[in-house]
Amino acid sequence: MRLGSPEDVIALTPQNPYDRTEDGRPRVLDDILKRMELVTLEEAWGVLRRNGYHWQFEGDWVNMHPDRAMVGRVITAVFTPIRPDLNDVVNTTGEAEDRHGSQNNWVIHTVGEGDVIVADLFGKLRDGTFVGDNLSNAIQGAGGRGLVVNGGVRDTARIYELDDFNVYCRGYDPTAIRDMTLISLNGPARMGQATAMPGDIVLGARGGIIFIPPHLAEEVVVSSENVRLRDVFGHQRLREGKYSSGEIDTQWSPQIEEDFENWKRKRGE
Repeated sequence: MRLGSPEDVIALTPQNPYDRTEDGRPRVLDDILKRMELVTLEEAWGVLRRNGYHWQFEGDWVNMHPDRAMVGRVITAVFTPIRPDLNDVVNTTGEAEDRHGSQNNWVIHTVGEGDVIVADLFGKLRDGTFVGDNLSNAIQGAGGRGLVVNGGVRDTARIYELDDFNVYCRGYDPTAIRDMTLISLNGPARMGQATAMPGDIVLGARGGIIFIPPHLAEEVVVSSENVRLRDVFGHQRLREGKYSSGEIDTQWSPQIEEDFENWKRKRGE
């Protein structure tokens, strides 16, 4: 058994067009992450849908900061209900790999700048709290942007105070994590009706979360920016009276498309 083997991660993500992190995950550029913060869920969903990715969105989360967008590179972790013989094997593996602390700490120790932990705790709340305030501070201190937990969190009053950090989970509970076993680190993970992979870009917004494969991240960003530019152009031309609302609020004619391209070039877009 191997946990988070870089070779396994590389084998799972052959379409990655970017460099990789030390643990083998695709490292989508920081510039794309920053631009992704302005993308809507629907804009991302549209690009993924066109490319055949139909199961990347999951809603119905408890969102600690619905006013904040959360964007980051995914670290995946999958837990199961504890089974003593399996748990012994996992602990032996962790010792061989020089991991220390509880198994949820093994995941947190891998966090780097711009990362978001995506942890499947099979929906467990009581005794299923992946982090409290100490571990949340550890994630943020390592450069993490937040976490998505198919399970619970605790110490919510203190987590809420963290700046530039967000949590999506299934609920809150005062209990601590117990009776679970980490069976996968940076492998495929199911989050409700969505599939997450290590190195995906997770986009969290008020309506839920969506997982974007690295090779589609730039397309998502560019498509979103084009939509916003079209809105700016269309509104400007309407105010100028150059086109009617009927001409703008439908598929544009070739003449309007040409005008739009010339307008973009003059703006340096």
